[in-house]
Amino acid sequence: MSLLTKSLAANQGLYNGFLAAGLVWSLVYPDPVIGRQIQLFFVICVVVAAVYGALTANKSILLKQGLPAILALISLLIF
Repeated sequence: MSLLTKSLAANQGLYNGFLAAGLVWSLVYPDPVIGRQIQLFFVICVVVAAVYGALTANKSILLKQGLPAILALISLLIF
C-alpha cells in the first residue's frame, strides 16, 4: 500500500468516524428539535462531500456516497 493510499484510507476512516459520532450525537441529544437539526447538518455534509468528490475525483462517488445521503435527507425532510 502506497503512502498516498494509506493517507486516503486514513482520511476516509476519519471522515466516517466524525459522521458516525455526529449522527449518534443527534440521536442522544436531549432536545429532539435540536437533534433533528444536527442530523440534517451531518447528512447535508455527506451530500456536499459526495458532490465535491464527484467533481474532483470520480463521478461514481455521487451514486455510491451521494444517493444514500440524498435519500436520507429526503426522509428527514418528509418525516
